[in-house]
Amino acid sequence: MHRYILKRILSALLVLLFVSLITFVVISVIPGDRAILALGIDATQESVDAVRASMGLDKPFLERYFDWLSSAIRLDLGVSDVYGEKVGALILSRLPVTFSLTLFSILIATVLSVVLGLICQIKKGKLADGLIRGSVILTSALPSFWISLVALIFFCGKLKWFPVNGYISPAKGFFPFLRSITLPSIILALGELSLLTRMFRSSLIKSFDEDYMIACRVKGLGKMRSMIHYGLRSACIAPLTLIGNQAAKLLGGTVVVETIFSLPGIGRLLLVAVEQHDIPLLQGVVLFITTMVVLMNFLTDIFVAIADPLIRQGEGSVK
Repeated sequence: MHRYILKRILSALLVLLFVSLITFVVISVIPGDRAILALGIDATQESVDAVRASMGLDKPFLERYFDWLSSAIRLDLGVSDVYGEKVGALILSRLPVTFSLTLFSILIATVLSVVLGLICQIKKGKLADGLIRGSVILTSALPSFWISLVALIFFCGKLKWFPVNGYISPAKGFFPFLRSITLPSIILALGELSLLTRMFRSSLIKSFDEDYMIACRVKGLGKMRSMIHYGLRSACIAPLTLIGNQAAKLLGGTVVVETIFSLPGIGRLLLVAVEQHDIPLLQGVVLFITTMVVLMNFLTDIFVAIADPLIRQGEGSVK
């Protein structure tokens, strides 16, 4: 198990190093000069050269990359050109919003997919099974921006169930915070529901056909009891990987929902960085999102290894 964890740590570090290089290369070739953007098009060449030197833009590419990488390792991502604040502080200030969205949406999607997957297993091949599978596929196919706009108009504008004034911090009250985060979390959860429901359904079907489940029924255990006590635990191993991947994707994929609902999260910060050509902010946000994706995948691998005895036995046999 320790060897397995060490392999995952080394592979995660290699992925981060490779992605940081690709990110720096791609962002470096984006048209536009930071010095001209800072001074304006009427600035003299001497002023532009001075600002470029102060920003380190006159250095060779590899030297600039290693300077940026060494600063990033020290958790110094530079200063935003637009906000005039440290990039790390900007990310940390917006992290609670995106983290809350990701956590609530994954919880909602997981609970719904487990319930719907159980119903599909019990009603396998019947009308309810087909309706559920068709509904979740249709829901996931709808564009998130369209669902967000419809939900905003109907639930916030007409019914007034949820606030329309964006994010409310938990420091101002848990229930106002919950109201501000529930609707966008549900919309994000709907986009993940199809894959999770189908994964839970197929895992339950496979698990319920195993020999130990047949033995449970032979011994007289009820179908629902044996499914919940034995089948569900075994069936959760495969979807666990998918849940981790979906959570990692949501950490950087909430731009549309955060923009429509005026939520000051990481996704909206990324949008501002792209629109304003804020290179330090863009590099910092992309590196942060990549780190979170790699970290989530690493934790998912560890949890799966803990939950699945076959992986632990495999690592033991390698030793």
